Amino acid sequence: MIEQNILEITAELSRAENIVIVPHKGPDGDAMGSSLGLWHFLKDKGHHVKVIAPNDYPEFLKWMPGDEEVIIYEKEVEKSDKLITEADIIFTLDFNDLSRSGQMQESLKASESVFIMIDHHQEPADYADYTYSDATMSSTSQMVYHFIDKLRASKNITPEIATCLYAGIMTDTGSFRFSSTTSLTHRVAAELIDKGAKNSEIHNNIFDTNTESRLQLMGVALQNLKVNQIYNTAYITLSQEELDAHNFKKGDTEGFVNYGLSLKGVIFAAIFIEHKAEGIIKISFRSKGDFSVNKFARENFNGGGHINAAGGRSEVSLNDTVVKFNKLLPEYKDELTK
Repeated sequence: MIEQNILEITAELSRAENIVIVPHKGPDGDAMGSSLGLWHFLKDKGHHVKVIAPNDYPEFLKWMPGDEEVIIYEKEVEKSDKLITEADIIFTLDFNDLSRSGQMQESLKASESVFIMIDHHQEPADYADYTYSDATMSSTSQMVYHFIDKLRASKNITPEIATCLYAGIMTDTGSFRFSSTTSLTHRVAAELIDKGAKNSEIHNNIFDTNTESRLQLMGVALQNLKVNQIYNTAYITLSQEELDAHNFKKGDTEGFVNYGLSLKGVIFAAIFIEHKAEGIIKISFRSKGDFSVNKFARENFNGGGHINAAGGRSEVSLNDTVVKFNKLLPEYKDELTK
C-alpha cells in the first residue's frame, strides 16, 4: 500500500510543520531505534518533530543519538497532549493498534492529525490514514529504512540515522539470528554500516552493559528453569520477591526467555514475570520453526506479536498462570511434537 500512496505522503510531509512520532508502550530496541532514526531524518528536513514514548525504557537503549530529546508521556502528560493536538502528522511505529500506546490511547484517538503507521506485526488495525505494514520484515527499523528509500531520500541517511536504525534491526533480529533475518536485512545492515553505523560499538552499547545485580537475577532465572520434554517446551518464572531481591530495573530480564529456547530439542519457551504493583504477570514467548507463539498468545494470554516472538499477560497469580500454561500444552501437542 505504501508504494501506492508515496506521492500523497510526500505531499503531506511537504505541508507538515509539526510531527509527532510514537513508539509502543514498553519500548524496545526496535521501537526506539526506528523512532529516533525517523526523528533525525524528519528533523534534518526542517520539521518540528518530537518522539513521545508512552513510558520509560531500559538504560541500555538511552545511548542512541537524540535520546535526550525523547518525551516520556507518563511524566509529561500535559505537554505531550498539547504536542499531539498540534501535530499535523503522527507516525506510530512498531505497533498496529492504538491500545499498544498505553495511557496515550485516548489522546491519540481524539487527534485529528494524519496518521502514518509503520509496523511489522500481524493483523494491523485500520486507524491510520496511511499504513505501511509488512509482517515478513525483520523489524520496523528496517521498514523505516525502506520508507526513507521510497521517499528517494536514502542519500540523506546520516551516521546518526544509520546508528539508530542498525540498533533497531540488530535487537529485533536477535543479532541477526532469527528467521525473520533475510538477505535483504543483511543488505540494509551493510548499507547502514557504510553510512556510518559502527556495528561493534552498537552491539557493545546494548549487550555489554550488565550490572552485577542483573547477572545475579539471570542466575535465579536459570535456577527456576523448567523443561517439559514431552512437549519440547521450557519456561522460566520470576516472582516479585526475586526481582526485588536483585534490585530489578526495567529491561533487566530482556533476553532471558531465549535461554530456554537454546536448549537442545526445545521449540517453545516462555518466561513469566510477576509485577504485583500492576497486578499482572508479564509473559514473553519464543519459538522455533512453524509453531506460532503469536497465535498461542492471542488465544490464551491477551497478547500477540510475531510467529516466533510474542508477548502476553495474565491477571491471576504467578502459580495459577503457570498451571494454566501447562494445562494448555496438550492442546498444541500436534504442533509441538511433530
